[in-house]
Amino acid sequence: MIANAIRLILTNIPLVMFILASLIPLLSHRQSGRYAERYLSWLLLLSIGVASLWAGLYHTLWPQTAAAFIGWQSSPFQFEMGMADIALGVVAIVSFWRGLEFKFAVVLWVVIEFAGLVYGHFHQLATTGDHQAGNAGILLGLTIIHVVLLPLLWILARRAAGQRY
Repeated sequence: MIANAIRLILTNIPLVMFILASLIPLLSHRQSGRYAERYLSWLLLLSIGVASLWAGLYHTLWPQTAAAFIGWQSSPFQFEMGMADIALGVVAIVSFWRGLEFKFAVVLWVVIEFAGLVYGHFHQLATTGDHQAGNAGILLGLTIIHVVLLPLLWILARRAAGQRY
């Protein structure tokens, strides 16, 4: 039973991190009125940072497993994508302790990269019928949510801080 629970968590790290990043700001009541910034910070730390490190390690250490999960053949490109994920993960984690300007750079990176990922996954759905969980499942939904939610939270955080764009 414990082994199954651990396996479920490890195979769903992005979803687990998104849920934690959504719950933690609700539980912390410090800095009243700064909810958008807290939520953005936790999403960048956990849902982008930790999940991107996980994805990067997955692509670099277990490329055959990662490729099969997405519905692809393993290729040397996975190492490059894995390193990009690791870089994003590190920068997103660092952003947790930085200001909104730094967070903006990370949000911009995420939106551009993830919009491209969304396009690529929908393209695979349309052209090859790839309905693997790694191409058309929860990960795709979370990717779309991040593209919309992160810039919105950044804008709301700037407004709450009394900053203009």
